[in-house]
Amino acid sequence: MEKLFRLKENNTTVRKEILAGVTIFFAMAYIIFVNPSMLEATGMSASSVMVATCIGAAIGCFLTAFMANLPFAQAPGMGLNAFFTYTVCLGMGYTWQQALTLVLISGALFFVLSVSPFRKALIRSIPMVLKNAIGAGIGLFIAYVGLKNAGIIAFSGADAASATPGLGNITAGGPLLAVIGLLITGVLMAFKVKGAIFIGIVASTIIGIPLGVTVFPDSLTMTDISLAPTFFQFDFGGLMSQGLLALITVIISFTVVDMFDTVGTLIGTANRNGMLDKDGNLPRGDRALIADAIATMAGACLGTSTVTTFVESSTGISEGGRTGLTSVIVGVLFLVAILLAPIAGIIPSAATAPALIIVGVLMLAVVKNIDWHNFEDAFPAFMTIAIMPLAYSIAEGIGFGFISYTVVKMCRGKFKEIPVLMYILSAIFILRYILINV
Repeated sequence: MEKLFRLKENNTTVRKEILAGVTIFFAMAYIIFVNPSMLEATGMSASSVMVATCIGAAIGCFLTAFMANLPFAQAPGMGLNAFFTYTVCLGMGYTWQQALTLVLISGALFFVLSVSPFRKALIRSIPMVLKNAIGAGIGLFIAYVGLKNAGIIAFSGADAASATPGLGNITAGGPLLAVIGLLITGVLMAFKVKGAIFIGIVASTIIGIPLGVTVFPDSLTMTDISLAPTFFQFDFGGLMSQGLLALITVIISFTVVDMFDTVGTLIGTANRNGMLDKDGNLPRGDRALIADAIATMAGACLGTSTVTTFVESSTGISEGGRTGLTSVIVGVLFLVAILLAPIAGIIPSAATAPALIIVGVLMLAVVKNIDWHNFEDAFPAFMTIAIMPLAYSIAEGIGFGFISYTVVKMCRGKFKEIPVLMYILSAIFILRYILINV
């Protein structure tokens, strides 16, 4: 252990690392049930996605441990799975096989960027205000998806054109269970209970039994649990089905969101816990990015959405985790969690919906970093955050944010403040909007 992870050098012990790993796992274990529930809407096998989720997470954790020796855990990311399901598949019309192919390509692009000097230039090119707005917008979008899936928010109207959102029948079985689960999880979070979201899912599932929402199958067995339905199910031939601009938009969106999500998590968490060097850099942080990119490609091969570094890693780091041994523990626990696959189908969507809402609350915290008194920042930030849930598309929110930021700065004569990449991305989004509406 000492030779592999240099425990003494990092002022830690095996006991601290194990405790940190267990803490992180229970803080992010909700993804085991939430990810299959979300991706199932695309037509994917929920049990297969669950296995892919666990194995993909384990691969990401092991890569981070042995390549970077850092205590960060990975799994299919919230927000990225919503983008996969509700924007790429249900919104833009790609099949889930094509969407997995796009995840694979974005992972390869992320890998190329991670090993090249262009990485730093790309990270600097997106203004901080938009980085914060994208994170907040995704949080609001995820919360909205959770409220809608739970039936807490329902639509009324004779047809799609006249449908308006409103409060659903929260005394009915599913919505009532979601409200109860949301309150339980919220209280646990307020008391800072470790693994609050995971505990909330389990408690909601149990409460759902007398409410008639949680339904048990006739038998529980591992015989039907297989990766086969999603394993290497790529469709390269159909990538042009929605046009070249849509293809470019999705790949860039997957890559940009994954990269900034990972960089933000690594730097932000490390900074709060004194892990940055004197120059403000995270030692071996570039290796962690490479591990993230490889894990994304591996996850696509297994059959799950983009694998990324989880901000919940901060829970274990605050417990003293400082080396890759922490990540190894998390990875091992994800592999053990595959044994839970037979009961994954028992958990109703009303029990996982509160997890989406709570994660949305946590992601919205970054709005405090936006200067709302500076309209040059406030306007593009608002457009990014508002369009994502209202247009039911993460990509559209990013597009409106990029365009509004670039146009406002140009009209103000601040051409030099706009990075070249922002001009390019804004032009791509504008061209896409023109072509899809012609």
